[in-house]
Amino acid sequence: MKFAIQINEGPYQHQAVDSAYQFAKAALDKGHEIFRVFFYHDGVNTATRLAVPPQDDRNLTKLWAELAEQHNLDMVVCVAAAQRRGMADEDEMKRNGKDANNIHPAFRISGLGQLIEAGIAADRLMVFGD
Repeated sequence: MKFAIQINEGPYQHQAVDSAYQFAKAALDKGHEIFRVFFYHDGVNTATRLAVPPQDDRNLTKLWAELAEQHNLDMVVCVAAAQRRGMADEDEMKRNGKDANNIHPAFRISGLGQLIEAGIAADRLMVFGD
């Protein structure tokens, strides 16, 4: 089965990012495909390369990045949600006249069209968080 995953909540405020990660990992281990992971609303905070969780806590950005590398996952951060939260990749940084970027390289910024495409291409769209 081909899944698309949408994550709507922040990584340390809600269980959604953890649950989505565990779901994705289990689905991939069972031989299923993940077409795309779309980070939306506060879920975009998962993509920051600047977070430094305590040593005894999980690093969700790192976990998602490793999973993406192992399985060639397309991990998309909603551009509008990211901009509202002060997040930018290199292109958005330049386009908006900012002096820094903070998106982890395993993630990419794009628009809601990527979520629509994922919903059409996948057999199931799994939504984690409100």
